Amino acid sequence: MHFFKLTLLASMASLLLLAVAPAIANNTYPPLDKHQWTYDTDPYGSEAIINEKLIRHGGIWIKFKRVPRIDEKRNSWVELIHKLPTMSLAGNKKIRLTYQCDIPLLIKLSQQEYGKNGDQSYAHYQIKLPATKQWRTTEVDLKDFYRPDWTPDSSTDFGLLPEHIDAIYLTPSLTDKDGGEAILQVRAIELLP
Repeated sequence: MHFFKLTLLASMASLLLLAVAPAIANNTYPPLDKHQWTYDTDPYGSEAIINEKLIRHGGIWIKFKRVPRIDEKRNSWVELIHKLPTMSLAGNKKIRLTYQCDIPLLIKLSQQEYGKNGDQSYAHYQIKLPATKQWRTTEVDLKDFYRPDWTPDSSTDFGLLPEHIDAIYLTPSLTDKDGGEAILQVRAIELLP
């Protein structure tokens, strides 16, 4: 009888730990600040679909539908935007991202020299992360970012200047030619010295 009681107590304790462990695991990430996240699409028919609001249950779920490029002067785009709390990446050398994306994901660094107040090439420094259908935490070093191969010759490369970067764009790697659809989820982003 004593053995039966011990076995029953051990089983109950195991079940309790299993029930509590996922709740603890979900709370280990810093909360996403709704004031630092937004999204954008072109005016040519691309879409962003969210589930009631951008941040739900501690994370982001967003489905993008990108139309193919319209013509030489009008390109389509979709992007999830993380506005940096200090409006700069100064003092940071790495970005840690916990995400899921069903196609490879581009992290782009919105630097003033290449955006609407700069040369308007939008050839921002970027890095490509692999597709994943499971939560994946990846740390990327700013020194590993590069300008895209489509960067126009007219765009002067000022280098990556962390103090001139005010936002991080997360963009599924849908092509200009074909457009397409992708689901992106984000659970955490951290800036590291």
